[in-house]
Amino acid sequence: MVPDNTPIVVGVGQFVERLDDPGYRGLAPADIAARACEAAIADAGGTARDGIDLLAAIRTFEDSRAGPGPFGKPDKFPLAIARRLGIAPQAAILHKAGGQSPLIAIADLAERLRVGEGRAALAFGSEAISTVRHLSAKGEARDWAETLEGQIEDRGKGLEGLLTPYDIKHGLVAASFAYALLENARRARLGMSREDYARVMGELFAPFTRVAAANPYSSAKTSPMSAREIATVGERNRGAAREMGIAQDRWLFVHGAAWASEPPIVERADPAAYPAAKLAFDHALASAGKTVDEIDAFDFYSCFPIAVFSTAVDELGLAPDDPRGLTVTGGLPYFGGPGNNYSMHAIATMGERLRAAPGSYGLVGLNGGMQTKYGALVMSTEPSEWPGLAHEDLQQKRATIPGPPTTERPEGEGRIVTYTVIFAKGEPVRAVIVGELDSGERFLANEADAATLRAMLADDPLGRRVSVAPHDEGNRFVFAA
Repeated sequence: MVPDNTPIVVGVGQFVERLDDPGYRGLAPADIAARACEAAIADAGGTARDGIDLLAAIRTFEDSRAGPGPFGKPDKFPLAIARRLGIAPQAAILHKAGGQSPLIAIADLAERLRVGEGRAALAFGSEAISTVRHLSAKGEARDWAETLEGQIEDRGKGLEGLLTPYDIKHGLVAASFAYALLENARRARLGMSREDYARVMGELFAPFTRVAAANPYSSAKTSPMSAREIATVGERNRGAAREMGIAQDRWLFVHGAAWASEPPIVERADPAAYPAAKLAFDHALASAGKTVDEIDAFDFYSCFPIAVFSTAVDELGLAPDDPRGLTVTGGLPYFGGPGNNYSMHAIATMGERLRAAPGSYGLVGLNGGMQTKYGALVMSTEPSEWPGLAHEDLQQKRATIPGPPTTERPEGEGRIVTYTVIFAKGEPVRAVIVGELDSGERFLANEADAATLRAMLADDPLGRRVSVAPHDEGNRFVFAA
């Protein structure tokens, strides 16, 4: 009852090589991706390999930054996998960086299939970050460089908007620094102490560790952790699917897909809120004709607790201990963090879950940047026409949500909206704050004074009065008298 050109998912596959596995070989990212692709092709069955003429690769961390990496890399990553699979694609795409990219890649392939640009497509990604660290620490080297003939559609790194020059100038150069600002902003809104917020973060992620411990594709063999332990520091075409003999019980349909993005942290009215995620959820669920109560399984991108709190809990109203669970993989910290590709694993695992319970519905939430880009995907074995990937209309709606006035050269008195203290080699080296002048303007500022850092660690500085002045190396703040 849906058109034969409706794009569907017919095969999913995953692969993991752990450092402590017997026979560990230290495989390159291209070899890891090829093994996952082989598993997906086998999962589809029939003659799926023969129909694949479109490829989409999630950008690896090596391709997301400058330089070749310590062991080298393929100059055209998608074609390196095509060579290993014995496939000559009509088109091969390398997508932008960001945790939202698996949704963008799958939706792009689906639209191409819908309009007849191909019969079947393969989306994949991989990382070997732990292998690089492990081998480098042992003084070993590998040669992973490849030069491949043929053309790819390189969408670019896509790092624009993730960190602004203003962010970088003030020391926000890593995800952990930015997400600490977001966690503290949420804590401020809830009026919680540092100790109480650490406890609820542990309670949120404890169930994730139980799922990860049972997942055979987790990147490390883990055991379930208690909340206290955590808080303690230390697609394919439907008509072609029939032709290729792919059994209908393998088919998965997209019922809703959407994404939207946020402005820089300092420009967000509530740094801990995620209205772009809410827009994506609302559209994807409405497209599927479902409410959140009618979803049977979830996976929320979970690089840090705030990425789950701000989406599943704050925007969708789910309880942290919802009996359906908030992850099918075990979450990024415990399942493993394969770069931009985490949610491809979530989609694959969700597909297996939905096939095991025909007629059920799953929702995957995909996060990119510093809570910068968010995608939502609703899937089911129930047939549905391809809904398309919503973005432009949602982005226009996001643009109507007011933010605070900002200034890059603040001067005067105000208060700390949120903060983080950055450590290096176990010692505090810099504090970064989002502040608000008494005039209402938001700003970034930093301070490296040892006494100030000690004071911020000793007593929670949320809401504390500060004086701020512009400097060429970044705005500097001091506690007001």
